[in-house]
Amino acid sequence: MVKKYNLFYYLTFLIIYLELFTKILIFRNFSNFGYTLIFSFFYIFISYIICHLFKEKGNKVLTFILTIILCIYYSFHNIFYNLFSNIFSYNTLGLAANIGEFKANIMEAIISNIPLIILIFLPLILLIVLRNKLEFKSPKYPYFIINIFLAITFYFLSLIILNINKNDIYSAYNLYYNINSEIKSVEKFGILTYTRLDVKRVIFGFEENLQKEEPEIPDIMLPEEEPKVVTYNELNIDFDTLINNEKNNTIKDMLEYFKNTNPTNKNNYTGMFKDKNLIFLLAEGFNMIAVSEELTPTLYKLTHEGFVFNNFYSPVFLSTTGGEFQATTGLIPTQETLASWKRNKPTIGYALGNSFKALGYNTQSYHDWTYNYYNRDRTMPTLGFDDYMGCGSGIEKMMSCKWLPSDIDLINTTLPLYQDYAKFVTYYVTVSGHAPYAYNSTGNSIALKNKSYVQDLPYSKTVLAYLATQIELDRALESLINGLKDAGILDDTVIALVGDHYPYTLTTSEINEISSYERDEIIEVNRSNFIIWNNTMKEAIPIDKVGSQIDVLPTLLNLFGIDYDSRLIVGKDILSDEAGLAIFSNRSWVSDYGTYKNGHFTLKEGINLEDEKEYISYINNLVSNRFTLSNNIIKYKMYDYILK
Repeated sequence: MVKKYNLFYYLTFLIIYLELFTKILIFRNFSNFGYTLIFSFFYIFISYIICHLFKEKGNKVLTFILTIILCIYYSFHNIFYNLFSNIFSYNTLGLAANIGEFKANIMEAIISNIPLIILIFLPLILLIVLRNKLEFKSPKYPYFIINIFLAITFYFLSLIILNINKNDIYSAYNLYYNINSEIKSVEKFGILTYTRLDVKRVIFGFEENLQKEEPEIPDIMLPEEEPKVVTYNELNIDFDTLINNEKNNTIKDMLEYFKNTNPTNKNNYTGMFKDKNLIFLLAEGFNMIAVSEELTPTLYKLTHEGFVFNNFYSPVFLSTTGGEFQATTGLIPTQETLASWKRNKPTIGYALGNSFKALGYNTQSYHDWTYNYYNRDRTMPTLGFDDYMGCGSGIEKMMSCKWLPSDIDLINTTLPLYQDYAKFVTYYVTVSGHAPYAYNSTGNSIALKNKSYVQDLPYSKTVLAYLATQIELDRALESLINGLKDAGILDDTVIALVGDHYPYTLTTSEINEISSYERDEIIEVNRSNFIIWNNTMKEAIPIDKVGSQIDVLPTLLNLFGIDYDSRLIVGKDILSDEAGLAIFSNRSWVSDYGTYKNGHFTLKEGINLEDEKEYISYINNLVSNRFTLSNNIIKYKMYDYILK
């Protein structure tokens, strides 16, 4: 008679293997695996109970079904992270209404990750091999009760260990009860516990509270300066009356926070572009690695003239919609925040279009792909762009919308629509730089169109295809500048451009093929350009301070001399004396003093801090609060509330 092994051993292997493998793939380390292990045993015992609800044959079928479901689910999470550099949240459902239009990208991600998927399905292969050596008979009644008791015991044990180091900003306790961070939660607890928390928060809601922090950065971190008279970007808002009349504690805490936040200063660049026009481009997949004097001369010109931001980052927050939200609102876009934005459609008072429309500017927006992708037909009005046109709402009558459309056509067909306005703000969302990066008409016709310009360069095919797509953006900018010049409004128009995100379908090693320095896959892979250019600027203005996409909006508002209250935007004017800070989706950060990632801080050369621990704690609290503020500003429609 063949000796059979208890199914508990297999189920333990199944869940621990999937959690451990995911941790290795996403985080490249085993940190916090102790928490994941303890929390996993609750699910192991639950699985054991489920797989013994019926007779032997039924239990075997249940075990196979459970294994297949878990392997598919973990594969999905890993592919999602590979695509978007973030953990999937159920808040994301519905964000991209036309996801089928990018099935080529999804299929490419699946195909390129086949070895990974095979490894994830290793437990299923093992189950097939061992199916006759595992005991599927249900245990007798007392043992069944014991397993229920053990499941309950491990559940409460996991809650007890949350109290270890509970005061740390990203402690297990805070992540479980107080902070909604997808990546941090998976890093700490694993996929299954994160999923349970995520589903609970999506269904029942979740209130994230502001962290207590010092009102200003400790003196040891501020350079000594000569006393000077300073004016600030702030409005006369009666916060005291608002606070006294408010009954909701979350809103009251936000009002207190705004009141006690130091506004950014007006500076030598305030009003530099007052009354000029603005053309702002959110460029698909644009990164500084695409800038070449020979290959993309217009991009080279714009990144080396005007304002030159030497330490700027475009952090990935759920693809293009996250980049759009950052750049046009100055807020941080978690999946919860984006879902709330698209669902509730709040008026974002300081958003790009609204800020200029209030001054009598004509505001219009154009996108050379499906007009309602990411629900833009709903969200563009919240940004102040009621005059919005994309493929399916008018653009298709003026240019070809066949995949992949040309940014050159987008510029040439739309510039005549607004060039005669007295003052205008035009917002473009480009698409020619989109993945997949391959030479074929169905996957990327733009790369195929520009193949001859790059085919002799010494890079891999995927990298060459990426560069070919960015040539289209470069030619579109050239056409834009020439069109503005022909219309006689080039000197009166400012061109601003940021990438929506780095080309994340390229591997880090592929990006490093054309990077001027070695990049890591968490921080430096996001470093890019922020273009602010006007033809009348006689020389480049280099800016070394750290900045990121959430700083784009307040920087532009200051340059155009628009009155706003800087305390109400979590991004800050890069040209002010506010300390520089770039924040990433996994809550890593880069400041003017150093880099914090994977729980470790690296001080920049030549910088001294008397109390490094105090500084890290301060910035971690600040980062956490900026996430919370961004979400609650949208959730509670705070601009309508405060600015009414």
